[in-house]
Amino acid sequence: MNLPRVMALCLAASLPALAKPAPDRVAPNLPGVRADGSVLLPNQWSLRPAGKQIGLGDFPVNIAVHPSGRHAAILHAGFGQHEVVVVSLPDGKLVSRASLDEAFYGVVFSTDGSRLLVSGAGDEVVRILGFRDGVLSPVSEWPVRPVKERGIVSGVASSPSGDRVFATELYGGRVVALDGVDGHPLWATAVGVLGSANLDATQVSRDFDTAAAEKRAAAQKDPQSPDAPYPYGCVLEPASNRLFVSLWARAQVVVLDAATGRELGRWATEEHPNELILNRAGSLLFVANANRNTVSVFDTASGHPIETLSAALNADDPPGSTPNSLALSPDEQWLFVANAGNNAIAAFELGKPGKSRSLGLIPVGWYPTSVRVTPDGQYLLVANGKGVTSKANRHGPQPGRELPGGLREYIGGLFQGTLGIVKLPSKEKAPEYFAEQTDKVRKCSPAAPRPEVATSSRPRGNPIPSRVGGASPIRHVIYIIKENRTYDQVLGDMTEGNGDAALCLFPESVTPNHHAIAREFVLLDNFYVDSEVSADGHEWSMGAYATDFVEKNWPLSYGHNAKGKFPYPAEGTLPVARPANGYLWDRASAAGVTYRSYGEWIGTTGTNGAARARVASLEGHFDPGFHPYDLMFPDTKRADRFLEELHRFEREGEMPRLQIVRLPNDHTYGTAVGKPTPRAMLADNDLAFGRLVEGVTRSKFWKDTAIFVLEDDAQNGPDHVDAHRSIAFVISPYTKRRFRDSTMYSTCSMLRTMELVLGLKPMSQFDAAAVPMFHSFQASADRSPYHCRPVTSDLGEKNLAAAWGADASAAMDFTKEDAADDLVLNEVIWRSVKGPSSAMPAPRRAAFVVVGDDDD
Repeated sequence: MNLPRVMALCLAASLPALAKPAPDRVAPNLPGVRADGSVLLPNQWSLRPAGKQIGLGDFPVNIAVHPSGRHAAILHAGFGQHEVVVVSLPDGKLVSRASLDEAFYGVVFSTDGSRLLVSGAGDEVVRILGFRDGVLSPVSEWPVRPVKERGIVSGVASSPSGDRVFATELYGGRVVALDGVDGHPLWATAVGVLGSANLDATQVSRDFDTAAAEKRAAAQKDPQSPDAPYPYGCVLEPASNRLFVSLWARAQVVVLDAATGRELGRWATEEHPNELILNRAGSLLFVANANRNTVSVFDTASGHPIETLSAALNADDPPGSTPNSLALSPDEQWLFVANAGNNAIAAFELGKPGKSRSLGLIPVGWYPTSVRVTPDGQYLLVANGKGVTSKANRHGPQPGRELPGGLREYIGGLFQGTLGIVKLPSKEKAPEYFAEQTDKVRKCSPAAPRPEVATSSRPRGNPIPSRVGGASPIRHVIYIIKENRTYDQVLGDMTEGNGDAALCLFPESVTPNHHAIAREFVLLDNFYVDSEVSADGHEWSMGAYATDFVEKNWPLSYGHNAKGKFPYPAEGTLPVARPANGYLWDRASAAGVTYRSYGEWIGTTGTNGAARARVASLEGHFDPGFHPYDLMFPDTKRADRFLEELHRFEREGEMPRLQIVRLPNDHTYGTAVGKPTPRAMLADNDLAFGRLVEGVTRSKFWKDTAIFVLEDDAQNGPDHVDAHRSIAFVISPYTKRRFRDSTMYSTCSMLRTMELVLGLKPMSQFDAAAVPMFHSFQASADRSPYHCRPVTSDLGEKNLAAAWGADASAAMDFTKEDAADDLVLNEVIWRSVKGPSSAMPAPRRAAFVVVGDDDD
């Protein structure tokens, strides 16, 4: 497509004189440390962690307390270096750290404390580390299956005598028993469906000749199969010699004979059972259910459920608390539950079985993944997966500028975890303590009244209803999803907003429509995505939630996938990733609202390339003529197709009330030789965006339509405010014109606003609590159309062989989202736009602040 023809496609309206943006009623509410000591996160939630915080590494996921109580070993399994960090207790001083090639969740001390057993994940081993005076040393690696196969060792457990070791295979769908002396296999059981293949000790050879069993269990091993069980944690009950295993994807606990691996039964839990623990007598089994805010409690003698505990702040809260770890006090009177989504620990008093009562909640750090109690019962230990604050990444991913642990300012590894050490109250002081801490947790929710967000209150006559089912003059919603840009990368040059022009890669000369739409409608310069990368970004964008499965798997898929064992865990590729309440289209279906997808969660068949829905609820609700994710296909042609459909709907008299449109090409190809340059791809994306908006504003549906636009994530670039800050747009006759709205909004704010317009129930706690975008809308309508700006960049510009980073780009996989290494891709894009010798600006950072009450 040549430049003159492209220009002819737009109405080349002259730019109007700039009007001064309307002033904000209060100062912008930015992420970071607040005057009261709390930390405001970019998702609108706050942190007020109790106790003291000890800096750790990238995404701590599990804690093992040494039998002596003098040390704790914390396993890390994030995007960056996997490792075990040992701290002394109760002071939390770092004693040692041991790097691992790969790990996932499983870590446990032997009964005598001389050994630490650790998951080997895709290395398909259980690692045995020696432990002495806080220092770890490698002892052995016991194979669970051949490394060329995919099992992914997850949970590990040991018998009290140490004669047997048990391991679960997350993707392999098996539970395996190993000899505790030399690691030779004893039995292996596939746990996908009742009556699965089982191999006892006489059938399992030392070289794992398990072909017959694997053949029978083939369907269960397919991670995309609905039968895939995803065995997660395991715990041994010595008295009855039974092994209890949580099946992450099946809402079940499977009970196995620990001697033979024979299946003894299955107990129903709620969705996403993960960590499970037994009391000392082995009479009670507690199971955390991440997708339902609950803990299931079973009588192990009968297998009957005794009670279900709600760990959420309120019993009727929608999903989102994400309980994913459990701990009992030494006297077994208190149960603690790590709520990753609420950044809190729920506490229960365990009286007579079935009569437990809530004590309250304790605020902790960001995304707690593990909770333990010291053997003396004095301290609560909490691994906070994402630490205690979000951060800016003005430096962005760039070789040579490293963070602790060797990580650069790439969002995938930017937020280093912490260990929280919280002094527990005496039984006498517990009521007062938990009342005070629970009040702090309530204040951390966006739903809590806060003076600084007064602008979010709904003005009289606002077109966005205050409740689901309220009247609105807006009937149709068009939701556009784009890929991977920060605010500063695109709109950083707009003097009207809070931008950093030095970080702007695609200024107005490249993206005239992004700029014109922000200027003519609402400039949102304080909008944040709720995600880190595309894997959780499309989940948040469509479901207002990323499940514990997605949160714990995407760091492996992105940072530890050299062996190709970790599938992309999102967008309908794996059924286990689905949130309890489904996605936006599921809510629309339940409410009788018509909906249609254009490329979002749509794939192609391997035979003829025909479009196909990745989830059942989109069958019959997508446009087969709209090209799904494929960077070779121009976004301008996607806009052509959408406008064709829009004109058809005009002829027919109605269009779906909810339409979801994907315009992905701002992702770019880097500098892959022969492919469009990053500048050309952003210009293509910009022109498609402008033409689509113009087409809608000139249609018969404009009078009652609102267009909402965001990036699924902001990972691929720097931003001087926060690594999550991104571009976003709201376009409607009812949006304010030439207005800057610096109210703090997030992905879930946009979803909540659309839900209120369409009459849809919230999908999770996060959209239910999010601040709606009231401040961007007005009661009166301005139906004047938008005039698409012509491109000023060459859409045919191609990367040359001499381009900086051409070789690196050629080696990247651009066939699916985020398969390319963003650490490299970001620098390639920067130098492509700014020049091969142009270095990124030096970082400008606030001092790192560790917050919390020192209860010591």
